[in-house]
Amino acid sequence: MNDKKFWGISGAILVLFAIYWVAGYPFFKPERIVMFFAILLVSGTIMLYMRKAVRGEEIYLRTIPGLKAVEEAVGRSTEMGKPVLYVPGIMDMDQVETVAGVIVLGHVAKMTARYETTMNVPVSRAIVMKAARESCRESYLLEGRPDLFHDDMVHYLTDDQFAYAAGVNGIMLREKPAACLYMGKFYAESLLLAETGNSIGAIQIAGTASPSQIPFFVTACDYTLIGEEFFAASAYLSQEPQLIGGVKGQDMVKILILGTIVLATLLRYLFDMGWISWNVLNFLTIQ
Repeated sequence: MNDKKFWGISGAILVLFAIYWVAGYPFFKPERIVMFFAILLVSGTIMLYMRKAVRGEEIYLRTIPGLKAVEEAVGRSTEMGKPVLYVPGIMDMDQVETVAGVIVLGHVAKMTARYETTMNVPVSRAIVMKAARESCRESYLLEGRPDLFHDDMVHYLTDDQFAYAAGVNGIMLREKPAACLYMGKFYAESLLLAETGNSIGAIQIAGTASPSQIPFFVTACDYTLIGEEFFAASAYLSQEPQLIGGVKGQDMVKILILGTIVLATLLRYLFDMGWISWNVLNFLTIQ
């Protein structure tokens, strides 16, 4: 969609809404007008930065040390002749962290295909196994090395939480991988996995949005992707303009929300101190 078409559609929507408003908005709930404009503002901001990225405008994303270390970890495994162990969490594909973990797995698989490094991906859910296997297969095809891919690279262990942790720990102790990557949804097994990986001297990189597990990964791993760093990983690794623009747009929305909170707090403080009247406050806020 070019710029003229985009602005034409946007203008048409605004005109239709103006006509609808003048007609008395028979199907519109006035008490939700704030939510309506908030949705327009959020959507418009994200779409604006996505379009900027697609047009080739430079959009800055700060460097994420954990993602830069992924290639170093794969390179270390290649030099030592040892495999890369990738753990995509213990939950199913209905969790956004699992989806993000499978996306990052695709980029790691490209590196292992490029360097001809062995990779081991044990999973705890059948659907995750299928998704991860297809992601790895596509990555090896894109790198021109489909001969290096085999289905056993991604294999199922068990659905049970601690049985899965025990199985992964057994793989670590037997195969002694040079790099262990934990990217997904984790619970109490996170420290068991990270401590075992630390005991064999592997370089460890973790990524999760589970607040209760982040301290364990920070303590036992070399690098940790915390919260939204993990979700921005796909944009950072792929450098896709739409993904990068989406991340930038979301950041700007957060700045707008924080600014609104600060402004509302300041107005409330001024009202309590008697520096502004209630009439002015009513004028500035929507009841």
